[in-house]
Amino acid sequence: MLQEYVDRKFRTDNRPPVDINLIKDKVAIVGVGQTKYTRDSGRDELDLACEAIKAAVDDAGLKMEDIDGFDTFTLDRLALPMLINSLGVPNVKFSGEISGGGGAGCSVAMHAAAAVATGQANYVCVYRALNEASGQRYGRGDSYAEYMLTAFTPHYGYQWPFGFVTPLGWAGVWGKRWMYEFNITREQLGWWAVVLREYAQNNPDAIYYGRPITHDDYMESPMIVDPLKLHDCCVDTDGAAAYIITTVERARDLKQIPAIILSASQSSPIEQEIQTVYNRPIISGLVETWYHGQELYRVAEVDAKDISVAQLYDPYSIGGVLQLEELGFCERGEGGKFIEGGDNIRIDGKIPCNTSGGLLSEAYLHGWNLVIEGVRQIRGTSHNQVKDVELSMVTGGPGVPSSGIILRR
Repeated sequence: MLQEYVDRKFRTDNRPPVDINLIKDKVAIVGVGQTKYTRDSGRDELDLACEAIKAAVDDAGLKMEDIDGFDTFTLDRLALPMLINSLGVPNVKFSGEISGGGGAGCSVAMHAAAAVATGQANYVCVYRALNEASGQRYGRGDSYAEYMLTAFTPHYGYQWPFGFVTPLGWAGVWGKRWMYEFNITREQLGWWAVVLREYAQNNPDAIYYGRPITHDDYMESPMIVDPLKLHDCCVDTDGAAAYIITTVERARDLKQIPAIILSASQSSPIEQEIQTVYNRPIISGLVETWYHGQELYRVAEVDAKDISVAQLYDPYSIGGVLQLEELGFCERGEGGKFIEGGDNIRIDGKIPCNTSGGLLSEAYLHGWNLVIEGVRQIRGTSHNQVKDVELSMVTGGPGVPSSGIILRR
């Protein structure tokens, strides 16, 4: 977003810095787990969550009785007592739920890290389970997600009666304005989807593994909501993912290379809504991404050029590309040119992005799979491993209250 606008609206130059050194370099992600990603799991979300959590606990070299904290979304369809009884966890000392949909994909890590750093819990499990493909679906008017959104976000009551009921439609408005204002072409935009599908071909866990596309395939695909074509849209997914957070000191005794949290941030600025951010003076940018990005860099004492690899939340391609601008990987309005041809976001490029295939081609788990891929890049175990990774960035969703983390070796 334009810095003049942000400074005027949010007075960032007058705000005292927040000391969060209790988190910085003090906590780490030490275990990751996931189920198979499918389009029809045939299982309920509780069953999926238990599988992913057990896998994360095993990956860390822990036992279930070590877990004493949980963090997730308000959108989850299972209650905490159901989960801890099913897992056999003796006692939970900390629990939390974050609202905001995909934008909170890294907020949960931040909250779990704060709990661990302040001694509220020793090992916090962050989990997400959903049947997005076979169960709840936007636009039908009968999904749990729609119920929760209307309950907590009343402004949708002014839009849904007119059929304006899907995230693709909401984002399409500000995406169209961005493309118009900066002459971003559909041909340029297509390279995001193409490169992410390339990554998915090396990732057997990806839903689109074995199903490559060319740039011509992208251009010939049907329009879903202008300006978004079929391959611009994330893949509805059934599945679950989880990861474990503890202190760096405890991590030294576990079996995995820890992904240490160097910085974590959230942002929900004034005039924020859930995707329908049309009342801002400028809608061709993402204020919340710019803001949490500035805080990430400030706390970590780095800038964009220091980031080795990024997992940018991409429920649609425009969301991923616009974040490249707001996070400083390219200039404002240059996102289309930056990704044209795809080389800048490939493994050997200026900033490799979404190396598991991202939400477009691996799975849509509200960003949990992006965090897991960020951890794997730090460990050196990604299917599309970037060489000599030092800093791995992960972000939450665009156009909503958002968040981000930077991981280090």
